[in-house]
Amino acid sequence: MVSDNEIIRNAIALVNEGMRVTFPVKGYSMLPFIIGSKESVDLVKPDKVKVGDVVLAWVEGCRYVVHRIIRIDGDRVTLMGDGNIAGVEHCRTDEVAAVAMAVVDTRGRHHPLYTPWRQHASRIWWRLLPVRRWILAVYRRTWLRIALRMS
Repeated sequence: MVSDNEIIRNAIALVNEGMRVTFPVKGYSMLPFIIGSKESVDLVKPDKVKVGDVVLAWVEGCRYVVHRIIRIDGDRVTLMGDGNIAGVEHCRTDEVAAVAMAVVDTRGRHHPLYTPWRQHASRIWWRLLPVRRWILAVYRRTWLRIALRMS
């Protein structure tokens, strides 16, 4: 059996060769914008990362995550999952392995991540951090349950 880290390393190798790689996402740390275990992301080689980018990064020297960049200070990057209510991860810019360009749904449709409305929605979502706990609770009990049943 192939380990998750081996799959990730192979995906990164393909991205570094200039290929676009569709990569499955696990967990719910990127709700409501990416539904783990249901949707995937299209990854490309990072050029210059910026705040707001969703990236695949090696964090804290121990694991890979697909999270959004919330701050860049020099070569130090701070990441946080959209579905998280607390806690951040840190890495260096050279530990950002790929940038997600689109979300791929269960039907194989690609939804670009950086359209004006998605960027606006992610900025609003960031401002809602103090009340995310309640919004996510309602989301998980209603829309997410419905979406998972439909797949």
